[in-house]
Amino acid sequence: MAVHTFKYPYTFPLELGGELAGFQLAYTTHGTLNADGSNVLWVCHALTGNADPTDWWDGLVGNGLHYDPKDWFIVCANVLGSHYGSTNALSINHQTGAPYYRTFPDISIRDNIHAFELLREELGISHIHTLVGGSLGGQQAVEWAIIQPELIGDLVLIATNAVHSPWGIAFNESQRMAIKADPTWKEARPDAGAEGMKVARSIALLSYRNYDTYDFTQARDSNEQTENFRAATYQQYQGDKLANRFNAFSYWALSRMMDLHNVGRNRPSIIHALAQVKARTLVVGISSDILFPPSEQKFLTKHIPEAEYQEIDSLYGHDGFLIEYKQLRQILTSWEKKRSVVAS
Repeated sequence: MAVHTFKYPYTFPLELGGELAGFQLAYTTHGTLNADGSNVLWVCHALTGNADPTDWWDGLVGNGLHYDPKDWFIVCANVLGSHYGSTNALSINHQTGAPYYRTFPDISIRDNIHAFELLREELGISHIHTLVGGSLGGQQAVEWAIIQPELIGDLVLIATNAVHSPWGIAFNESQRMAIKADPTWKEARPDAGAEGMKVARSIALLSYRNYDTYDFTQARDSNEQTENFRAATYQQYQGDKLANRFNAFSYWALSRMMDLHNVGRNRPSIIHALAQVKARTLVVGISSDILFPPSEQKFLTKHIPEAEYQEIDSLYGHDGFLIEYKQLRQILTSWEKKRSVVAS
């Protein structure tokens, strides 16, 4: 698998003001586009994901799996702001000749969809059979289905929402406060804010999981234990793990992107926006998700015409969409069979 690069050399205006003097998107494709272009599966990744869904969704996308490249032409693009090959804060600002660092502009979900549209046209894709995304990826998918209602046949939204909640924004702001508290954050260097980002990741994990998850997976070793608690070392490990593959600038930019998500912005209302979706839509919630609770997916289901709701019963909270592959495959298979019966 090779990561490709799409380069757009022209000025790219941004939704919230400002512009990029061109941009690039890293993307991957798996499988082959069929003769009539009817087998496109576009996958939208979550916050710290990359352009290869066989890497981070390896129980769902890949050879012999539910979304198999022998059946699908699978496309996934790395979002603007992420350092996995797309234009981001470590890219060169051509106006200054130096990296953007903290001057990188706010990038919205909508900006990314407009960028994806340019990539789609470059790839000669005129129809997306199935558009799927979870979390931040689901936010991208629902926005795209509103902007281009005729483009998408099937829409799968997992553990996501129509507007990011005050609760979610509070978690993200707490994480950015941790980054900002790192003294190196003020410095113009690629690893600025790295220690703060470790704390940010620790905060994020509390929202991705829940009380019962930690009670089950990070329990004390014994009643006599007084140090090296598994829950404590686990938080430290996850912070270090992210710092080894990500940077604080991208973490800041993408958490801001999530906060900005609101399909009702500059439209008559959120409900009116969701009513524009014409794709056959499956919405999947996770029973124990405290960050994107099932009520948010039920709201999507209520206001997207003829959408269907299914729920994963999981101990793992929001992260269930990256873990509960068996249940997710069962839900997808059942929905696709019903959709095929109706279509025939």
